[in-house]
Amino acid sequence: MFDEQWTIQAVSDWGNWQLEPYLQDETERQAQIDYLLTGMLDWNYSKLANNLNTILEDDLCVRFMVAVDAIKGGQPVQYALGHAAFYGREFTVDQRVLIPRQETEELVDWVLRDYAKTDQLALLDIGTGSGAIAVTLAAENPTWEVTASDISADALAVAQANAKQYAPQVSFLESDLFENIPGQYDVIISNPPYIAENERSQMDDSVLSYEPQQALFADDDGLAIYAAIAPELLAHLKPEGVAYFEIGYQQGPALTELFSRLPETTVTLQQDMSGHDRMLKVARKG
Repeated sequence: MFDEQWTIQAVSDWGNWQLEPYLQDETERQAQIDYLLTGMLDWNYSKLANNLNTILEDDLCVRFMVAVDAIKGGQPVQYALGHAAFYGREFTVDQRVLIPRQETEELVDWVLRDYAKTDQLALLDIGTGSGAIAVTLAAENPTWEVTASDISADALAVAQANAKQYAPQVSFLESDLFENIPGQYDVIISNPPYIAENERSQMDDSVLSYEPQQALFADDDGLAIYAAIAPELLAHLKPEGVAYFEIGYQQGPALTELFSRLPETTVTLQQDMSGHDRMLKVARKG
């Protein structure tokens, strides 16, 4: 296809040249190129650094160049690649779902720590998106009974594809919050839309242009979805059940107050690794 063979170093240099007018920070530019290459090759960064003189097959060269063109157009690198890393696994992502973030891994960690010795557990993930939370928890604990729901049929299609790869036992429901959710669960977990409309000016253009708005923004300063969940939460939690939520870093006090109104519950606010309020646990007292 190509008149000459391209090494990984040559492809990387070409990507740098192409992206320089669009990403002027050299460190960020190289980081995106390395992310593309490691993702396409299924290599770690150390292997990439030690194999820069390896010839890249023509089909991978083409794929890399198409992805670079997409990044030039403003597309997030994960969409350009077609998958994103989450908790040691690569999840298929496209514009139907949000790109899973590192902060959400900490929410998953919290659940895994709390239930490290629990073999049987019924868990519901509300607003599953790509399925990153539900699929990860089910893959880490195959005996758990995990159900994932989302209002978007398009998002559920992506989540089901990820479940097929890592945790085919996950069940899926199309539901607006609890609308189509039967029964009760030991654990309910959710990373709902929580960004306030007035925060748009603080966000990256690539997020606003490509990631699904329905999964990002909520009314009432980003609190509307939590306010809709709260009145029905206890009806879907078993005695001694626990709910976990990812939250915006400014929302801790308001959401602590909201969920503290529920009878016979304790509310715990947790900070992320950066020291920001990021997670909330609502535990039902049996």
